[in-house]
Amino acid sequence: MDDDSRVRTWAPVCQAVAALLGPYAEVVLHDPGTDRILAVWNPMSARGPGDPSSLGELDSLDPTAPDVFGPYEKLLADGRRLSSVSAILRDADGRASVVVCVNLDRGPLEQAAAVLSAFGAPTVARPEPLFEHDWSERVQHVVGSYVRECGRPVERLTRADRLAVLARLEEAKVFAVRRAAPVVAGALRVSRSTLYGLLAELRAPNPKDHA
Repeated sequence: MDDDSRVRTWAPVCQAVAALLGPYAEVVLHDPGTDRILAVWNPMSARGPGDPSSLGELDSLDPTAPDVFGPYEKLLADGRRLSSVSAILRDADGRASVVVCVNLDRGPLEQAAAVLSAFGAPTVARPEPLFEHDWSERVQHVVGSYVRECGRPVERLTRADRLAVLARLEEAKVFAVRRAAPVVAGALRVSRSTLYGLLAELRAPNPKDHA
């Protein structure tokens, strides 16, 4: 099939894609007229030039069809999952001249994602006895947990947010430690005077409680 002018025309493009994604991607050039393979780069199976293309997997090759299909999933006989994309390359009259399919082996990507997930996610609960007496660690944990919950950086916490954080710290008995106030003020990015004002507001008796 190397003497086919379409192979000579599109081979540099197919080679470039195969070189960029190889050895994890197969690039196949199909003849939609005969439903045969014209050329293969980085073959992942025993298919070769002249073998059936099985382009029935594409919805349509008429002039009104989309020129790009996918990404869609395919499976190899050995169980490997592929992400595939197919592009119809048309002649000057709008007829499908060749179809280029790029089949990307998802296995290495899925393995890498699994490794990163294992490193990125804790596998056991936080060992509280180790931190029970580390009040500065408790401050960081309480403030950080609230920031993650509300989705705003600590600098953008509202007054109500800061009061909610201080209520959690109060419940955790952080302020029973004499040197806690400066550490909490630093974690919340506020001055000590602002912190004391917030604490006074938090601890002020609610008139409704005496109604």
